[in-house]
Amino acid sequence: MQIAIIGGGLAGCECAYALAEQGIATVLFEMKPESFSPAHTSEGLAELVCSNSLRSDDHASAVGLLKQEMTELGSLIMRAARETAVPAGKALAVDRSAFSAWITQIIEDHPLVTLKRQHIHGLDDPALADFDIVVVAAGPLASDDVAQSLATIIGGNSLYFYDAIAPIIAAESINMDIAFWASRYEDGPGDYLNCPMSAEEYKRFYDALMEAEKVAPREFEKEIHFEGCMPVEALAERGEKTLTFGPLKPVGLVDPRTGRRSHAVVQLRPENLARTALNMVGFQTKLKYGEQERVFRLIPGLEHAEFERLGSIHRNTYVNAPQVLAPDLSLRNAPHIFLAGQITGVEGYVESAACGLWLGLLLAGKAKGRDLPLPPDESALGALLRHLRTPVKKFQPSNVMFGLFPELEGRFKKADRKKRYGERARTVFAEWKHKTI
Repeated sequence: MQIAIIGGGLAGCECAYALAEQGIATVLFEMKPESFSPAHTSEGLAELVCSNSLRSDDHASAVGLLKQEMTELGSLIMRAARETAVPAGKALAVDRSAFSAWITQIIEDHPLVTLKRQHIHGLDDPALADFDIVVVAAGPLASDDVAQSLATIIGGNSLYFYDAIAPIIAAESINMDIAFWASRYEDGPGDYLNCPMSAEEYKRFYDALMEAEKVAPREFEKEIHFEGCMPVEALAERGEKTLTFGPLKPVGLVDPRTGRRSHAVVQLRPENLARTALNMVGFQTKLKYGEQERVFRLIPGLEHAEFERLGSIHRNTYVNAPQVLAPDLSLRNAPHIFLAGQITGVEGYVESAACGLWLGLLLAGKAKGRDLPLPPDESALGALLRHLRTPVKKFQPSNVMFGLFPELEGRFKKADRKKRYGERARTVFAEWKHKTI
């Protein structure tokens, strides 16, 4: 069985590695450096473009459970994340350059993975002619030709939404007479750098944000945002207090200069172990570059901020999975073509990698003549895949969350529900893994 994978992002690398570790050779096509998407800048595989955080590492959270399950299934991405982790409180964050370099080296060195730096121009590209199976793991930033080819096969236009990435600031340019290190609700120096704002400072910032000039969407595209990754200015449009109950909420953070909680707090997360660069948490944005510098320098402590990367906007492409995908993630109209990662309608780094990992294991089973049963819906991976099979009036991308899990049997106090979901997930996943993997 000849298998080709299009896309060297998280899902593509995870899929190729899972297949290779099961003894199945693959060819991984990556278009960089021949071509770059609007958001990618480096030649490395598994480049993280939105944030360096893989979110909560707490096993009481849905994404924490998913990480645990992926680790038990031999995930390449989880290994890389642990090897290149940087402090981020209860979250798992990585040095994105080291993370990409680590994965690139593993893929390049694996004897059963052939990495081809080649832009695939559609699913009828001659380069794919000799393959029995083609996996499209081109991500939410799939090239126009691949996206159009996919739309033609599924009999309609691909869906899309807008996603934005946050600026990165040089640490040495931040005024440490104002900013302070702390993690929410924790004593002592924490993993986040905090810029406190008084009510007057917040009002000045908010007014400037609302008046700032934004990058307009292309004329033929309707602007749609994924609720879990809203641009900061789009959130601000919902009301002056919205940000203070969202990414700028001050709860659990005490300004050491005053001993009191501020009106609002902007948090920055380290991009690397040396803490020389910091990401503005929750500040994904579509403001024009000059406006970003002007408005964000109104934040106390960032008056002289030097931006190593400014925020930007890009289109994310995904399919209506319940309608166009079979349960094994193959296209109903073309069963030899499989999708993996965010193009399926999962949202987030971890979820994208989990989808690629699952497909790799599934295809390895097919190559060996056996069908791998789906993980139980009550597990994190099973719940995520269940989302892709559940018909709804308006399908939208989703992170893994307990809302995707089957309801618990019985009644529990709100404080106990997450614990019960986790206990059930770990039990059913362990039983499934013991019988099938």
